[in-house]
Amino acid sequence: MEVKIYYEDTDCGGVVYYANYLKYFERARTHYLEERGLSVSGLMNQGTVFVVVRAELDYRSPARYGDTLLVDTIVSDLSAASMTFAHVVKEKASGRVIVEGSARLASTDGNGKVKRLDKAVLAVLQSEADKESLNG
Repeated sequence: MEVKIYYEDTDCGGVVYYANYLKYFERARTHYLEERGLSVSGLMNQGTVFVVVRAELDYRSPARYGDTLLVDTIVSDLSAASMTFAHVVKEKASGRVIVEGSARLASTDGNGKVKRLDKAVLAVLQSEADKESLNG
């Protein structure tokens, strides 16, 4: 997924503000799921809400105003009620790694109670995780 860096994304020095990478990760996860036929809003309407229970980021180099970033996302771990997404953010023109990180999401019922993922959702994610481990 591509992210164009605008002035609003940066701090007073023209460098992407560190917390914005969490927003890019969130957008990339939504994009990842939608590309696989899983609508976040559709899942919410069916009673499944994902909550982030852990996030980690390692900053490798700065991105700046005007850059275009590529956010690569995979499912790196999957269980009956949670999943971990791994993200790598690179500057598009150079391929330079900007940030690496992950986010662990729990599946809940919308009231904060952990619940198992629907079998169809789990099957889609497991299939993708299997493909990614073969390609990785």
